[in-house]
Amino acid sequence: MQVNVVRVVIFIVSLWGLAYPFLYKPAPIIKPSETTPVVIETPPIVAEKPLHTVRLPKFSQIKEVGQKKQQFFDFIKPHIIAENKAIQQQRASIEIALMMLQFDEVLTGAQTDKLNKIYDYYRLEGERYTEESLKVALSHVDVIPKELALMQAANESAWGTSRFARIGLNFFGQWCYKKGCGMVPRRRDNEAEHEVAAFQSVRAAVKSYFRNINTHEAYQGLRVKRSELRSNKQPVEATALTAGLISYSERGEAYVNELNDMIRHNKAYFDEE
Repeated sequence: MQVNVVRVVIFIVSLWGLAYPFLYKPAPIIKPSETTPVVIETPPIVAEKPLHTVRLPKFSQIKEVGQKKQQFFDFIKPHIIAENKAIQQQRASIEIALMMLQFDEVLTGAQTDKLNKIYDYYRLEGERYTEESLKVALSHVDVIPKELALMQAANESAWGTSRFARIGLNFFGQWCYKKGCGMVPRRRDNEAEHEVAAFQSVRAAVKSYFRNINTHEAYQGLRVKRSELRSNKQPVEATALTAGLISYSERGEAYVNELNDMIRHNKAYFDEE
């Protein structure tokens, strides 16, 4: 009797083992690649706040090239024209003083006060208010053709869309070397200490650019060429001066050639005041 019971139990267990796979379907094994993509949360990108209160046109949103150029020129050209006029007034003060010395006339106190400010601003060293020093001053205190200034502004700021233009009103790629004086370039070498200067107004940025060109030793060639044109009573044209900017960019001659191309291609915009 016990033998029969054992046989029945073995039969039932065997039968259950055969039927189990058909009665219970195991849960599928899901590979990681078949799951819903894992979302890795990253900190939200915080927009960099401008270091100024100037309301800039949204140049990056202008899709039509001609319209973007026109709006950029309309925005920055008045500041360049204003700075050139201010320089012409400074230059006139020097020319009058030079003429007076050539006729053995004594400069007035008001004249020397004005000249002192000019000499200090342009970092002119040496003996003051001699015929020779005034001629040297004239080589520094001179205009920059608006075509050249406009094309450098467009080139260096990517037509007003660069980070440095938007955040710091730096349209000319000018550097500064005091910590906190501007914006730290994101790709700056570890050992580098320079920053990209920040300005509180567009006029301040333009003034700094003009002063840089008219004082820095790297652009002496430009000033010499400009003085030669003056001496020969030839117009001070932009393309005649671009070679003097070979040190403005690490690209050197390629940068100069690009400026010349930009000047030629944008002539239609220059004469519109």
